[in-house]
Amino acid sequence: MAPPTPADRLAMRWGRAARTDRARALPGDDLVRDAQVVVTWASTVGAPPERIWPWLVQMGWHRGGWYTARWVDRLLFPANRPSATRILPELQHLAVGDFAPDGPPETECGFVVADLLVDRHLVLHSTSHLPLRWRRAGIAAVDWTWSFNLLPDGPGRTRFVCRWRLHGEPWWLVAGCRAVVVPADLLMSTSMPHGVKSRVEQSGGARWTA
Repeated sequence: MAPPTPADRLAMRWGRAARTDRARALPGDDLVRDAQVVVTWASTVGAPPERIWPWLVQMGWHRGGWYTARWVDRLLFPANRPSATRILPELQHLAVGDFAPDGPPETECGFVVADLLVDRHLVLHSTSHLPLRWRRAGIAAVDWTWSFNLLPDGPGRTRFVCRWRLHGEPWWLVAGCRAVVVPADLLMSTSMPHGVKSRVEQSGGARWTA
């Protein structure tokens, strides 16, 4: 793996992941073995994993959303609906191999569920997060995982650790990722955990701590 750039290091600090969070092996790490970009972010929520899990399994484009603030939605996902503010029973059945869209149907963009363990982890995998024309012409390729982990952290507490790993070709795609995607992820690394936090609080009064 290439050494972290200044943008990578900023993302690490911004994402509040402790050194132990960044060092720990997580489900999905083995799916992108030669990752050129790795970002980990984390927070602690004052609720057990089973209270957070229902919000994770319904994530996705025109599903539950990504729980970012509405202004972040408009900036990063302008065509997506606002994120769900309640648990959606019809979206609670997720299995390995299922497809979670991350864009309009014509983009064919989204994640395949690579691994999950109820109340513990959800690993999403994508080779589709590029313009469809690039993929069809073989101009560029991307291999990307996004791993969401709920680690028990004492009675009624969970360490919520998220990690994404990416390998891209050619070189300019990786350079563009570092220049654009990593900074954009700084917004995700604060807005998404806060969005999950607020929803867990509303569904039962759990307390979030950084």
